[in-house]
Amino acid sequence: MISAGDFRNGITFEMDGNVVQVIEFQHVKPGKGAAFVRTKYKNVITGAVVERSFNPTDKYPTAYIERKDMQYLYSDGDLYYFMDMETYEQQPIDKSKLGPAFQFVKENMEVKVLSYKGNVFGVEPPNFVELEVTETDPGFKGDTATNATKPATLETGAEIKVPLFINQGDMIRIDTRTGEYMERA
Repeated sequence: MISAGDFRNGITFEMDGNVVQVIEFQHVKPGKGAAFVRTKYKNVITGAVVERSFNPTDKYPTAYIERKDMQYLYSDGDLYYFMDMETYEQQPIDKSKLGPAFQFVKENMEVKVLSYKGNVFGVEPPNFVELEVTETDPGFKGDTATNATKPATLETGAEIKVPLFINQGDMIRIDTRTGEYMERA
């Protein structure tokens, strides 16, 4: 059991038959009245985000999310196949459970498959990946003075904004949590 007063970012717990994860929390002690915990949490199965205030003494059962290292193998229609790194078993996962950050994952890359009581609900790619730029407008010498960006297509098919000096064929580092260009690799 976890009390609302112990909420921290990333903590998962069960509430009303759903598994939720704390995204933001704030302990509030008004001058008048009782203290409370203002929280923004996400339903890990559906992805819905809700804001709610809790009494710090409210208790909820802790939900244990299993994070298993798996290797992405290939896709076949709407099914994406992953291999367990310990047992070498293959597991198909539906496209709807992958999430937006999966666009930065290429074949043979290791990811974390998230499940709760055996039901897979998400795939977490590494925080940083290195990918090749397959298509972008050419850069020109001296294009580094401003913070201007241009669109670029990566080897996985994802499109992001990159600085003007990045050229086709360059390897770049991307933060998969935000989908932003970090640096040249």
